[in-house]
Amino acid sequence: MNLDSHIRKADVFLEALPYIQNFRGQTFLIKVGGSAMEEQSLVESLLRDIVFLEAVGINPVLVHGGGKAINKAMKDAGLEAKFIAGMRVTDAETISIVEETLARVINPDLVKRIKFLGGRALGLAGTSVFQGKRMLATDPATGEEHDVGFVGEVVDCNTEVVELAVAGEVVPVVSPVAREVGSANTLNVNADIAACALAKKLKAHKLIFLSDVLGVMRDPKDNGTLIPTLNTDFVGQLKREGIISGGMIPKVDSALDALRGGVGKVHMIDGRIPHSVVLEIFTDKGIGTEIVL
Repeated sequence: MNLDSHIRKADVFLEALPYIQNFRGQTFLIKVGGSAMEEQSLVESLLRDIVFLEAVGINPVLVHGGGKAINKAMKDAGLEAKFIAGMRVTDAETISIVEETLARVINPDLVKRIKFLGGRALGLAGTSVFQGKRMLATDPATGEEHDVGFVGEVVDCNTEVVELAVAGEVVPVVSPVAREVGSANTLNVNADIAACALAKKLKAHKLIFLSDVLGVMRDPKDNGTLIPTLNTDFVGQLKREGIISGGMIPKVDSALDALRGGVGKVHMIDGRIPHSVVLEIFTDKGIGTEIVL
């Protein structure tokens, strides 16, 4: 037995003790999307992190995306994916594929994997959590508004089932679709926006976005330009400079809205880094971009 190796492992674990004590009992909303959902080894790494968080008394809530899987399912069905201003044009046939892919493929697979790793999880269709209304896509170049079909924004969240799962030490796994207010229709919702809305309603201690970029960078091609901390004023400056642009704008704006609504901190990290959640949470410096008011 290599005693020195075991001692080093014990030292590393005990370094996390102050963080565990500080965060115990807190809710962390984790949104996963992009390449972090495509590579099986990265999915397993993420879910191990989530099982670890729950085991040490932190309450993880997972909201997942599924854009690439939906694109593949549409292609297999002979449909072309169309986007306007970053929003998927979603007709009746498309929303059926969106709902089927999220509820029958991605969500149950994540739940199954968490259980395999020794955790407990509950898959929740977003329609049981999110209430939404339809929205239009605004062309940033012309300002013209376009009808994109069954696409919505979250207007409220029913958190009862989520909170019951958390109280029972079960990880809720939620898909990003909403029930349209006043109808039985399902609406396709941007997963980042859905995660922000749920984090705000839950008053989450942390909202963590996992994607396929390191965080907010001045130059996306240069990892050395990662911006470790953003506040409201700095966000405005980066928008004016064009560094925060396109699809990043609604994500950052929703993050700021979540902070104003009671979320403690927002982190944007690279899900391609193994155990990125643990590295962000249990180290002083972290590995991505932290957004604060």
